[in-house]
Amino acid sequence: MSGIAGVNTSNLMKRMGAVLAIALLICGQTVTPVDARPGDGGSMGSRGSKTFSAPPATNTAPGGAAPMQRSITQPTPSSPSMGGQAPMQQPAAAPSFGRSLLGGLAGGFLGAGLFGMLSGSGFMGGMGGFMSMIGLVFQALLVVGLIYLVVSLFRKSRQQPAYADQGYARSPVEMMPASGGAGVSSAPLQIGDSDYAAFEKLLSAVQDAYSREDLSALRGLATPEMVSYFGDDLARNSQKGLVDSVTQVKLLQGDLAESWTESGSDYASVAMRFSFINTMIERASNRVVSGDPNQVQEATEIWTFRRASGGTWMLSAIQQTH
Repeated sequence: MSGIAGVNTSNLMKRMGAVLAIALLICGQTVTPVDARPGDGGSMGSRGSKTFSAPPATNTAPGGAAPMQRSITQPTPSSPSMGGQAPMQQPAAAPSFGRSLLGGLAGGFLGAGLFGMLSGSGFMGGMGGFMSMIGLVFQALLVVGLIYLVVSLFRKSRQQPAYADQGYARSPVEMMPASGGAGVSSAPLQIGDSDYAAFEKLLSAVQDAYSREDLSALRGLATPEMVSYFGDDLARNSQKGLVDSVTQVKLLQGDLAESWTESGSDYASVAMRFSFINTMIERASNRVVSGDPNQVQEATEIWTFRRASGGTWMLSAIQQTH
């Protein structure tokens, strides 16, 4: 009898493993939207002495910018946003919503199984049997779907201020200095039409070079620090056999947060809301594994540009917005 019971338990465990793998696969595809593109959806780079000071809020980014997560600039205790304490230079990235949720589900399934074994009712005992396991999986998928819908709507509402001009797509967008957004240093910098044109061009050029995995082109568009981050992201994608494609980039709205000159370099932080199509493509088969090639997305980020005196503008930092 004990041998038969062992076989049945083994079969149940195999079945449970298959069901769990399928459930996790479905959950992972459902709750993990594509949010890669240059910068990998994070805040990185340097803004000179203002690296750890938040740029002023603008009409395009009324919530301000998120703190830097990766930067070669050393924070100081006197940095305004540091609260008198210097943080770790490169803190570990927080787990994404999808990863956190999947970890919770997997942990719950495993914990229930272990509890059943310890209580003497078998690995499946803690779940109330195989059918209860299936029911729980479908309930979890339903909850995941609802949460994903709420998160998507919330993100969309945050990216579109209620007072924004809804007719922006029908006419060219002109980036204008935000009210009170002049450089706060002792050497403010005047930004003209040619500068705004350069910023808009860099927005598209960086995305294009990143999608083509062209590090040589990126070196002519961004600072060595930013190129190193892009290179790390592209190498990670390559190890997974994936290509991060960002196409049809279009500036929708933008304004200047601040501009200044320090140590022989000019800086300008610009809030930009832009549209794009982002997909993750399997390198070997050219198959789209995540994202929708027909769905236009929007993002609002603060890009900081730097140039040596009399030189050309280059991307120096990307910050996400609140």
